[in-house]
Amino acid sequence: MPLTAADSSPAAPQGPDDLMSWISCALRQEREKAGLSLSELARRASLSKSTLSQIEAGTGNPSVETLWTLAVALGVPFSRLVDRPRRSPVRLVRAGEGLGTRSELADYTGTLLSAGAQGVRRDLYRLDIQPGRARRSPAHIPGTVEHVIVATGRALVGPLDAPEELRPGDYYSYPGDVPHSYEALEPDTVVVLMMEHA
Repeated sequence: MPLTAADSSPAAPQGPDDLMSWISCALRQEREKAGLSLSELARRASLSKSTLSQIEAGTGNPSVETLWTLAVALGVPFSRLVDRPRRSPVRLVRAGEGLGTRSELADYTGTLLSAGAQGVRRDLYRLDIQPGRARRSPAHIPGTVEHVIVATGRALVGPLDAPEELRPGDYYSYPGDVPHSYEALEPDTVVVLMMEHA
């Protein structure tokens, strides 16, 4: 999972080790808040207990698929596991920077640009996608709605039964609590994704 630091505020992760430390703490905190044992969360997420234990210990290297699965099993937005609160209301993420999480199954990197503040249930991402295998996403937590705008390239995006071909400037909104996919139809496709969580 290649990561780069995008924000130099004291509360921001500074690199892969710091991010893994944050993920391990956030995951443990959300698991305990949900009242789940390590074994029960591993069962719900269809992961081995040893894999989950490594992630909580900060020694694992989870993919975007693993982290999404854990977030869904916990009933929390993905951002709750990867983004810690910021001290400053100002945040700048330059193109090519940010803490990106790569897919194991497709040439896809998701970069969280902005997590919803306390009480705000929305997250903003930049998706960098290359042609090849589509990134198939399982259903997110109930009530999730995805809003996408293609910035560059072309993409086939949406629910598995109703994907739409999008070009630069096109906007598409669809339920994110059903299986859906993102597929680049041109090299260097960039999609802006806003997720709302009910």
